Amino acid sequence: MDHAHLRALAAVVREGSFDKAAAALHVTPSAISQRIKALESRIGRLLLQRGTPTTATPDGQILVQLAEQTALLEHDALARLGVGGESLALASIAVAVNHDSLATWFLDAIVRFAADGSATLDLQSEDQDHTIGLLRSGAVLAAVTARAEPVQGCRIHPLGSMDYAATCSPAFFERYFSRGVNATSLAQAPVLVFNRKDAMQARFVQKILGDAPWQPPVWWLPSARAFVRAALAGLGWTMNPLPLVQDHIDRGELVVLRPRMREEAALYWQHWRMQSETMERLTDAVLAASAALRSR
Repeated sequence: MDHAHLRALAAVVREGSFDKAAAALHVTPSAISQRIKALESRIGRLLLQRGTPTTATPDGQILVQLAEQTALLEHDALARLGVGGESLALASIAVAVNHDSLATWFLDAIVRFAADGSATLDLQSEDQDHTIGLLRSGAVLAAVTARAEPVQGCRIHPLGSMDYAATCSPAFFERYFSRGVNATSLAQAPVLVFNRKDAMQARFVQKILGDAPWQPPVWWLPSARAFVRAALAGLGWTMNPLPLVQDHIDRGELVVLRPRMREEAALYWQHWRMQSETMERLTDAVLAASAALRSR
């Protein structure tokens, strides 16, 4: 298979459209279309689902994985051979990271990895329950995920757990929960929710209410750090990762709704199996950063 055709396929899936893929590869959209048609003709299968965004078919996912892995292995080989010298372009690794890890410890992993200077990361932020879909589709080579079972063809490394507590400002607690955290107060108190995929607040409430319906006022707020600021400002209560809010709790700026009720989200690092020195360095950096967080 022609590597240019594989790169075109991977770029369309990564960028989500033919036009954006063309811009990323510095060619025309017509050239991208011709390469995809040639590859589909060569394989005899439909490889892309045209839409917004354009996505890979199950057969296309296999070739996207091949394209991304081949590009990284090629870069590692050229670097070991010394071909290209300083003109050798940096490798770019597509990685999916859950929002709260990106807001807390993952930047430390990036800094550790960047010290080598041989590659950059193309980060995609997603809920920890959904990063696995990006890995499975071939859109990324590695992911921080809540999935304990490895994707076929991947290696998995436990990262420990991220602890969450339901928190709000003291004034908010006094207004809505002074008579207890119960069905009545939870129905009236506004809640902060990241997006439609964020089920953590609902799981907390389910432990209290069981299967009873829960339809509170909702602030949709897709930012982990904005969550903290909104909670401090008294907009609502939410499940916040303790690494982000422990200092605020210690200073009395936030209070915990139910001190003994905490959510523990186990996290894992999964990446495609390949003999890549760059991926090994990234994995070492991720494991070291997560271990440093647990030791604090």
